[in-house]
Amino acid sequence: MSKESKEKINQETIQQSVADFYHDIATNKKTTNVDSDELNQSIGYSKEEIAAAPEEANMGLGCGNPQEKAQPQVGEVVVDLGCGKGFDAFIAAKSVGKTGQVIGIDMTMEMIRKAREIAKKRKFTQVDFRLGEIEHLPVADNTADLVISNCVINLSTAKQQVYNEIFRILKPGGRIGISDITLFETLPDSVYENPRMYGT
Repeated sequence: MSKESKEKINQETIQQSVADFYHDIATNKKTTNVDSDELNQSIGYSKEEIAAAPEEANMGLGCGNPQEKAQPQVGEVVVDLGCGKGFDAFIAAKSVGKTGQVIGIDMTMEMIRKAREIAKKRKFTQVDFRLGEIEHLPVADNTADLVISNCVINLSTAKQQVYNEIFRILKPGGRIGISDITLFETLPDSVYENPRMYGT
């Protein structure tokens, strides 16, 4: 088997592992066992922002507040990469108002179903949740004023492609707000070689 074939299989294995992990979260087969409100305050969300999102969308899976500096404005189009059940998307919806739009993208169908149910129940008419991969966004060119992402890009095995897609969908002069994890030290091979570590 060629090196390219091995890399492709490894990437597909990692992607499936991540999808399985978040499917289990969405269907309550796996829980985070944290106080979501307390965690979100500790990573930069205000009480007002937390209150702006439906409680059932708050899974406590983020690693920061991607909107803290990006600050969505009234009337803007915001795209949320890896939206989950819509926590950040719903917060952004409050900021952009009825004249704006928020597009949430997630690779897990169960997350999208849950997010759509919440949006319908809570009457978030300006939020649109779409199934898709962040490496291949189901969004037209020059659509977004702002792209946000909360602890999701690190899960991709093709990060350059993710950024290519971000810049493709951004309007001229558009901006990004990303909260994510980076490495300061090299991890052991046992971590790199275990696809399950990408989700956990």
